[in-house]
Amino acid sequence: MTLDQALAFGILGVTVGLFIWGRIAYDLVALLALLAGVVVGIIPVDKAFEGFADDVVIIVAAALLVSAAVARSGAVERMMRPVLPHLRDANTQVPALAGAVLVASVFTKNIGALAIFMPVALQLARRTGTSPSALLMPMAFASLIGGLITLTGTSPNIIVARVRQEVTGTPFSMFDFTPVGLGIALCGLAFLTVGWRLLPRGRSGGGGLDAAVTLEDYTTEARLPAGSVLDGATVARLEEMGEGRITVATVIRERFRRFLPTPGWTLRDGDTLLLRGEPEDLERIVARAGLELVGGSTQGQEASVVEGVITGESALLGTTVAQARLQERFGVGLLAVSRSGTRVVQRLDTLRLRAGDVLILRGGAGGMAEALSTLRVLPLTERSITLGRSRRSWIPVIVLGGAMLLVALHVVPVAMAFFGASVILLLLRSLSTHEAYNAIEWPVLVLLGALIPVSEAVRSTGGTDLIAAGLEALVGGIPPLAALGLMMAIAMAVTPFLNNAATVLMMGPIAASLATRLGLSPDAFLMAVAVGAACDFLTPIGHQCNTLVMGPGGYRFGDYARLGAPLTAIVLLVGVPLIAWVWPLAAR
Repeated sequence: MTLDQALAFGILGVTVGLFIWGRIAYDLVALLALLAGVVVGIIPVDKAFEGFADDVVIIVAAALLVSAAVARSGAVERMMRPVLPHLRDANTQVPALAGAVLVASVFTKNIGALAIFMPVALQLARRTGTSPSALLMPMAFASLIGGLITLTGTSPNIIVARVRQEVTGTPFSMFDFTPVGLGIALCGLAFLTVGWRLLPRGRSGGGGLDAAVTLEDYTTEARLPAGSVLDGATVARLEEMGEGRITVATVIRERFRRFLPTPGWTLRDGDTLLLRGEPEDLERIVARAGLELVGGSTQGQEASVVEGVITGESALLGTTVAQARLQERFGVGLLAVSRSGTRVVQRLDTLRLRAGDVLILRGGAGGMAEALSTLRVLPLTERSITLGRSRRSWIPVIVLGGAMLLVALHVVPVAMAFFGASVILLLLRSLSTHEAYNAIEWPVLVLLGALIPVSEAVRSTGGTDLIAAGLEALVGGIPPLAALGLMMAIAMAVTPFLNNAATVLMMGPIAASLATRLGLSPDAFLMAVAVGAACDFLTPIGHQCNTLVMGPGGYRFGDYARLGAPLTAIVLLVGVPLIAWVWPLAAR
């Protein structure tokens, strides 16, 4: 092992360790890796920033922008609406919704496809009494397998196409992924159609959307005003006024003294109460008892109250409610919060927000949509698409179709086609400039731009070949098909800790080098890495689609493996032989 190889492995090892540790944002970890590579000399200074000019960064950014335009157009929901009245129970709802998300994720980013249909699914669950836990996880998993079908459906496909260009001189094209992805997607959808029964039931009660979107009750913060009729009354009296549907979880007195009250606890003017219950019941008790909501005033007819879930890209992640200054900066107040699997027992101002938390926000009707977009909070109530220009709503779909056709016919490269589509959509005002900047996942782009030179440094120093040689010794005695399956399984195991983009950047060159050493075609091994990196069904943290449904679906960490483990096995059992058939293992 040379000194440069040792330095490359050292940086790679620390980077992977920091990814797994998870205390530092993954884009910052990537930037640190790039800086370290430049400092120790394995990345030339004049090539340090070439990753940010790479086509893959442009393709990912443009695909996100086009996907957001399609999602905001309402065209997909409009096509789905005639079918909804016929979906009366989970047996029909799961295949219809999962299938719709799967199809949408073929043409748009998987997170965008899921975001389109989540509000539709929750409204459908409310109307029919279906538990959202039966619908949302199958939809999230369907979005992941649907993204396997085209180049732009998921980031791993885009990145592995770049790796192939480095190895063979030719990238994968738009529909090179289709035979393998479509086979896996159809088998996966068939399983999800019946497999949803493996998910836990009875996690949420009936009685409306409010109960349907969360496992645990909401917690809101209210204050007894001066002269309240409840001054001197007991906690039991207040709960009786709520007809037994609300609970006084905590009493905060003199600002800092916190008590867990008994039914006989006496309330006083100025007490701050943490009330737990369903939103309709909380609203009723606040009005009936004359309480003041700490999160914002309930007066005024121009207000809009929206329920939404915090996504993995939200600026609220890791901040407290007080630090977020929602009212001051965004014109919205936090009325209540629900956290799946956790009871909120602290003041809302001190609550540190997480991905998957479900919030009830109140603000001016005119500015609510922009606030949700800026905060990256996905509204869970069904969106009303009344643009008054139905023909224009199809423009993003037509532009997307045109871009994909130009790529399929090899008229223009993928990067230029989707860059052009993005510019056209902005010019036609299908997406505002503000919405466009919000649609782009900047941390992912920074990660890609920073890790591309690091990945190249590992390859150019011979580190990739060295790792491949070690793997060759490990798999040299097993059949080629088993080696292919092992590569896919490793990618699946690594993705929850490294992020799927990082997994492909690090494992793609290794897989190609291993295939060459074994005398096999690198195409099949690159496909195996792409599929493995895109298919994390075992945890809520490996992919943002899984995180997004955790709160609204009322899932716990272990619930993902109940449905995800069989689906993972199906992907391996179907995907490995299918890859070997479509992309023959014998070297060309």
